[in-house]
Amino acid sequence: MDNSLAPDSSLAAALTTVVVRLPAVLVDLFPGAPRRIEVPASTVRDVVAELDRRWPGMRDRICDSRPAIRKHMNVFVEGERATLATPLEPGVEIFILTAISGG
Repeated sequence: MDNSLAPDSSLAAALTTVVVRLPAVLVDLFPGAPRRIEVPASTVRDVVAELDRRWPGMRDRICDSRPAIRKHMNVFVEGERATLATPLEPGVEIFILTAISGG
């Protein structure tokens, strides 16, 4: 089992542009990162890899060491909760959100 977060080379030719929306708390940690960005990706894993390529360290804020999306982070694709393996259609919107907790 490959646990890397590198883009899947078999899908490299199939990468399409998707829209990613980042939370303010994440953008604040990475100067120059916008709240909305378009990136080439065919899976959520590709999105995370591209964000980390542009802003080193962002992957570690979104994913844990398994790798999987961290418990306190949520990724939604077209309103549905996603995993790193979730496939993406061209032009789809991905929302990366921090979990809200309280008591």
